[in-house]
Formats: sequence, structure tokens, C-alpha cells
Amino acid sequence: MSRCLRNVQTPQAHQRRGKPEGGHALHPVKSSPRHPGRIRLGLCCQFSQAPIKFRTTTATALARLPRRDQLVRLAELCRHNADSLLAALEFCAAHGIGAFRIQSQILPVKTHPQAGYRIEELPEAKDIVMRFQRCGAFAKEKNIRTGFHPDQFVVLNSPDRGVVGRAVADLEYQAEVAEWTNADTINIHGGGAYGDKRAALKTLRRNLNRLSSRSRNRLTLENDDKSFTPADLLPACRAEGIPLVYDAHHHRCCPDGLSVEAASAAAAETWGKREPLFHISSPVESWRGPRPGRHHDYIDPKDFPASWLKLRLTVEVEAKAKELAVRKLRAALSAKARFVP
Repeated sequence: MSRCLRNVQTPQAHQRRGKPEGGHALHPVKSSPRHPGRIRLGLCCQFSQAPIKFRTTTATALARLPRRDQLVRLAELCRHNADSLLAALEFCAAHGIGAFRIQSQILPVKTHPQAGYRIEELPEAKDIVMRFQRCGAFAKEKNIRTGFHPDQFVVLNSPDRGVVGRAVADLEYQAEVAEWTNADTINIHGGGAYGDKRAALKTLRRNLNRLSSRSRNRLTLENDDKSFTPADLLPACRAEGIPLVYDAHHHRCCPDGLSVEAASAAAAETWGKREPLFHISSPVESWRGPRPGRHHDYIDPKDFPASWLKLRLTVEVEAKAKELAVRKLRAALSAKARFVP
């Protein structure tokens, strides 16, 4: 029988955030108690049918080029991705999609030990930054929330110092782009348990001190489908002032005794006055299938928690059909939900 279950208290959360560095203010998306029950559906990273594409490369491909040509090639890709991001945000604005997750490789191989680079090294670097800043200004004008979700190898509690160092570098790179694009979240999983969850969480909390304020101020933690449940992460989130991104699918695959309603309420409290960010997805086969953790192309409306409809909330739709899945879920919920924008 599958480990996924239908059902899977909470002291006051508090915030302990650093001050923004270098004069760059963080503009978090704020929750509004005067307008409860507004759902902001989010699209993740790419498109299924819309002709908007992001481009990347590999360190192997770049190694065939002299360094000068590498930087020219990378600058071309970064400009293209900035323009594609603006097109993605314009699509969201035109189709009632209130949030967009920016892909981790928006600046390709940015932190690679050999092929990596500082933005200042790229030809016409100021123009590249300006293009991304244009995206941030558009997102702010159209009330589209943006954020990042680094790859699974970004682990802050690894016993391997090299892994942690690379994770910090990736988080700092994404925080840099987040400043340009008005992104207010950089979401990571708790990491590995390494045979001792309590010790692993202590390591994670200790390594938070390695982050700059612009990275830490945007950092969020998400419960995963194998190791860390909401109940595992909530104490660390409360103590460190780190918001919890509640993933309902993961919670069903890795339950902890909290109901969806209780976990949702506790996670929402960790956001303080900011608008909470949650994740929704459905299994490919069924909750009792052999691999319920795999994501379906679309969302089964029955998997969308009823309690969320009462919240002011961003919900990223993790489904393989991308914009088609967001549109279908919005239509399914339209009779009982209000949406942002």
C-alpha cells in the first residue's frame, strides 16, 4: 500500500531577517486580511505550447571555445533568456497567471567551477542586467509574483563542505538575479536526513549564517516527499524566521500526523505579513499507485485543499502540462475561488 495518505499546533511564527545589502530593498508580496480567499496561481519555469523558450549550454560545450568566445556565447544566452523571461511575464499577465517561477539556469552555468563567470565579465553586461530589471519592473507593475526554486543538489546541510559551498554559491547567484527581477522567494528543500534528522537540521540552521542578507531574506524551506515533513521543518522555520512553503503532494507522500488543514495554517503563520507560497500537484497514476510521487500533466481538482480557498495565497502548479494545467485548474476552481490578478 502506498505511503501517500489523504491526511497527513502551532505557536506564533516570528521573523528574524537581515537587512538588505547594497541599498537593494526586498519588496515582498504582502497578504491582505481585507481580501481573504484570493488565489494566485503560479506557472513553473517553462511552457508546454506557448512559443517561449529558454536556452542553456554546458561546460563541455563551452570548453571547446577560447575564454573570450565563451563569454560572448554566454552573453548571447543571457540576453535571450532575459527577453524570454519578459515574454513569459507578458504571457502570464495576458492569461490571468499571477506568479512565475524563474528557472535556475536563467544565467547558464553561472557558478560552474571552470565555465562560471561574474556578470561583469560578460560583453555588454549592463545591457543584460537592464533587460532583467525590465522584467522586474513589468512583474511589479502587473502584480506578478516571481521566485526561484534551485535544483535538488542545492543542499545546505550536507556533511560535504564542497556541496555546501556550491549550494551557497548557487543561492547567492539566484539572489543577485532576484534583485533584478523583483523575485521575493528562493525556495529549497530541507536537504538530506543523513541518518539523524535533528542533527541535519542543526547543520542547516548553522549554515544559514553563510548566506548574505539578500539571499537569506528570500530563502524559504519546503517539505519534501522522502525526508522532512512540515512537522520536522516548522520548529526551524519559526526559530530562524524562514517561511515554510507547504507542498500538499509531498505531505501526502511523507505524512507526519498533521492534517492538511493544520499544516497549511501552521505554514501560513511562518510568512507573517507576506503572502504564503504553497505547491500543488497530482500523481501520475493514483495515490495508491506504485510511484505516487511522480507529477501528472494536470491537477485533479479534488487534490486542491478546500481550506486553501479561504486564504490569500500563491499556489505554484507543479504539472507537466505547464500553462495548460494552470488554465485547466483555474477553470475547475472558478466557481468557488477568487483569483489574483
